[in-house]
Amino acid sequence: MLTELLDTDFRPLDLKALDLYLSTVAQVRPDQLTLATPCPDWTLHGLLRHQVSQDQGFAAAARGDGARLRNWRNGDLGTDPLAAAKTSADLVTTAFAGASPDQEFILPELLDSGGFPAALAISFHFVDLVVHAWDVATTIQVPWEPSEELVTASLKVAAIVPTDDRGPGTAFDEQVPVPDDTAPQNRLLALLGRTP
Repeated sequence: MLTELLDTDFRPLDLKALDLYLSTVAQVRPDQLTLATPCPDWTLHGLLRHQVSQDQGFAAAARGDGARLRNWRNGDLGTDPLAAAKTSADLVTTAFAGASPDQEFILPELLDSGGFPAALAISFHFVDLVVHAWDVATTIQVPWEPSEELVTASLKVAAIVPTDDRGPGTAFDEQVPVPDDTAPQNRLLALLGRTP
């Protein structure tokens, strides 16, 4: 699975995941920003701010400046969360487009030292968008309808996410057990610690 991921250009998929995420964020009303999300300790405002910060951090990593944690922590929604989300999406898309396929991305939130191949790093951003789109949709009670292509690719990324360091304060919660015949999109959510 890892070899397949390393041989995949996730940039086109990341653009589609951004469309899914942004179309969900576009449905958020200002009075919903204080709602609790499926992510422990995050209001909807906090979740949207987190994704802006992630976009900025991944953009910095693509430019060779990912090691500084402040590049991952300065997301600001301002007075227009959708505009902030679109701006950070444009930033990370431009940075990914300029990245070399054999480049190493430094992701300090995931690895204390060393880095990840570009394809793998971009796959992490991609799967985060798909699942955070669900988090937002669930919070504001609107449909989450990723394409089969997004779900299939996300399942491959989710399959390599380590399971030994999960829970509060980590990137993903513990896996949720689901029956074998669970729909793929719900299996994806369960793999990444969400309750479908």
